[in-house]
Amino acid sequence: MRHLFFFLFTVFTFAQQTQKVDFKTAYGNISINPIEKKVSGSVRYVFEVKQAIDTIKIDAQKMVVTNVKINNKTVKFSNTGITLNLFEGFKTGKNIVAFTYEATPKQTMYFNGHFDCAQCDNKSTVIPSYPELSGEGQVWTQGQGKYTSHWFPSFDDVNEKVVFNLNISFDKKYQVLSNGVLLNEYPNKNEMIWQYEMKSPMSSYLLAVAIGDFRHQVVASKSGIPLQLFIQTKDTAKFEATYRYSKQIFDYLEAEIGVKYPWKIYKQIPIEDFLYAGMENTSATIFAQDYVVDEIGFNDRNYVNANAHELGHQWFGDFVTAKSGKHHWLQEGFATYYALLAERLIFGDDYFYLQLYRTSLQLRNAARTDTIPVMNEKASSFSFYQKGAWALHLIRETIGPKLFQKAVINYLKKYQYQNVETDDFLAEVRKVSDFDTETFKKVWLEDYRFRSDEANVLLKKNEFIRTLLETQKMRLKPFRENKERFAALLQSNVFYPVKTEILYQIKDLPFEDKKELLLLALQTNDVKVRQSVAEFTDEIPLEFKADYETLLDDASYDTREIAFMNLWKNFPESRTIYLVKAENWIGGNDKSLRSLFLTFSIENQSTGKEKYYNELVDYTSPKYESSVRQNAIINVLAINENDPAVLKNLVNATTHYKWQFTKFARDKIRELLVGGAKPQFQAIYQTLTENEKAQLDKLLGEK
Repeated sequence: MRHLFFFLFTVFTFAQQTQKVDFKTAYGNISINPIEKKVSGSVRYVFEVKQAIDTIKIDAQKMVVTNVKINNKTVKFSNTGITLNLFEGFKTGKNIVAFTYEATPKQTMYFNGHFDCAQCDNKSTVIPSYPELSGEGQVWTQGQGKYTSHWFPSFDDVNEKVVFNLNISFDKKYQVLSNGVLLNEYPNKNEMIWQYEMKSPMSSYLLAVAIGDFRHQVVASKSGIPLQLFIQTKDTAKFEATYRYSKQIFDYLEAEIGVKYPWKIYKQIPIEDFLYAGMENTSATIFAQDYVVDEIGFNDRNYVNANAHELGHQWFGDFVTAKSGKHHWLQEGFATYYALLAERLIFGDDYFYLQLYRTSLQLRNAARTDTIPVMNEKASSFSFYQKGAWALHLIRETIGPKLFQKAVINYLKKYQYQNVETDDFLAEVRKVSDFDTETFKKVWLEDYRFRSDEANVLLKKNEFIRTLLETQKMRLKPFRENKERFAALLQSNVFYPVKTEILYQIKDLPFEDKKELLLLALQTNDVKVRQSVAEFTDEIPLEFKADYETLLDDASYDTREIAFMNLWKNFPESRTIYLVKAENWIGGNDKSLRSLFLTFSIENQSTGKEKYYNELVDYTSPKYESSVRQNAIINVLAINENDPAVLKNLVNATTHYKWQFTKFARDKIRELLVGGAKPQFQAIYQTLTENEKAQLDKLLGEK
């Protein structure tokens, strides 16, 4: 209760401040030291005092602040460790505050991979002011839900919008990216200063920095906006597949939304071990390395939806921002829905309706336990995103695309660079139509239940959905009555989920009964249909072996993995052949197929198994992304639970910033401790860092 009171008091205080003080522009000169994981520099804010106020606050989490001047005069101030408090030296009207700061952020700014420092003496604690760096490290920020004020003095209140301009110093061998247009690059010893400029205001959580070894290409949108598409140097061969349809998505959304893209440039930057799928930092989206794919990986997991979603946020979230969490669906619902519309353009109507159908089932099921409606700051992400998108789909289908677009245009133009509530958007819908916004608000936004009846009416407009529903009803009939219809559907052009539904229905039948249908499914040459054959065929008869083995060549890493493991189980005599087939497989960013090959080669006592084992152990180390490490840790521990190098890397994983990975590591250590591994962990204890020791101590102390 105490924490809740403090939170409400803080929100109320800042709400009062934004009424009396308007921060206009920020100028930051910062230097980032990845060896010490510090950020320091100077900040200058231009602000207007509109009404008399005793204290002006700037959020500055655990920062050392010095040399505070207002209107070029040194002033007294207080630093609570949470906020920088200014209480003298300002006047009604325009003011300028300037100060220096230093921070060692524990969140919001992240350092991953590894940086090496050429001049740093490992025996000394002295770090050069301008360390000469090498290594494949990255530095990046995540402001939403984490607070930018951990690395840059700013405003946790989303209603305070500022024009941010950053000058960032870093080693010149790396690429430094931030919001806005890069005006200049200035050499500074072995560093470079990158000067970025914004022209329009934004909330502080959208301020971003991304640093790494990047290359990029520039594509011009139809409206002339430069689209800068970045990729790590090591991944340049994956550029086309990763950014496929990017220009098409941009041009479509700008036309469909009906309001010109509101910023001067648009950058997209992939980051390893990013916390989420993507983040819509103003003019500079950061997204997960998982979406950096090659031609085959594109079929398993591609960037198209996240690409369109984060771009949609440039209007819905960045240009126009929700006033509070209660109205968060105005950001996520819009971004999700416009991403679906973009995918409809690329992949077709059937794909669009399939996504709506899937989320309708999930929303219906979720409502059995999730009783929090969309218009509630405690609503689930799934509600904000998917129910929000469904709510918009209902409006658009009811009033028509043209009137919906007109309402959106009016809404965006009226509230550009401002903050909004749900009623602001609904008012624009009412102005262009007779849509009953009050009933809509009650049943779609303020009621936790999902309106399945209304959704199904909209879904059944699509012929594919009608066919899918009819096919699902065939589960109730004997197979002999369905076989002819199944065969016809498998040979038709109907969208793949109908065919995978058929394969699901026949999976438990004797092979002789379903043989003809399985062969027809393979002959579709549809990646998803063939993957279902791989997935739903546990026992592979000898006569089907050759046909099933063709799945090892499919343009899907997921299919290859499923097929390999199933063939390994069914045909032990052919395992050497399968290992030869898989020898050069890598898979996606998690190196799943490489880990699979190494593990099964060791199990099969293959020549070179020691080399393979060492490679697998290496993948458990901090040099790699968490997904690579997790796969490798699981596989190595299945072979040898006592390897000290792997146990050390497992303990290291408990210190990672990605909570999913740390949870996996903690759970795995608990499992090993139950199995009697305490002596093995005690044996490596002295080789651990202090942070690693602290994490292991907690686990060893559990009862």
